[in-house]
Amino acid sequence: MNETLVTLVGNVISEVSRRRVTEGEGPVYFRMASNERRFDRESGNWVDGDRFFVTVTCWRRLADGVQLSLEKGDPVIVKGRLYTSSFEAEGKPRSVTSLEAYAVGPDLSRCSARPNRPRREALEDVAAEDVALAGIPEQRSATGQSEGSCSPEAEGLTDPQAATAERELKVVTTAAN
Repeated sequence: MNETLVTLVGNVISEVSRRRVTEGEGPVYFRMASNERRFDRESGNWVDGDRFFVTVTCWRRLADGVQLSLEKGDPVIVKGRLYTSSFEAEGKPRSVTSLEAYAVGPDLSRCSARPNRPRREALEDVAAEDVALAGIPEQRSATGQSEGSCSPEAEGLTDPQAATAERELKVVTTAAN
């Protein structure tokens, strides 16, 4: 009831990792940074503003798609439920901001994407680790970059406007139940 639903735009800043639970596959986690960028008229340059860091958690089929599609540095848009967990460490109160994702996708203002829709039966029969072996190979460009990377830094681009250059990102989407 009274959930805090948000949509964040930013970059994946950590490796995408999966945690196992006793009843099969577990959630996929990654850290995300959302940076304010604004144009400073006095200097004529783009400047960084405030930053927001959050741990993103993805479950079930979303977790499978995120694990296959994203890597550190990719520009993303994440929609989900924002929450804060409180705990005590070394006798001091601490809190961590997290986002339980409902939807994750590439930021198409900074990269391009080509959806790859695997057969539903293939996803049901094959474990997430084996999807790459089941006919969804990682493709590489002539420069040796994988299609899964559309990070401006990976291609030597640092200007935010240059980051909009055409790049490929393999996105694996699955059919809804």
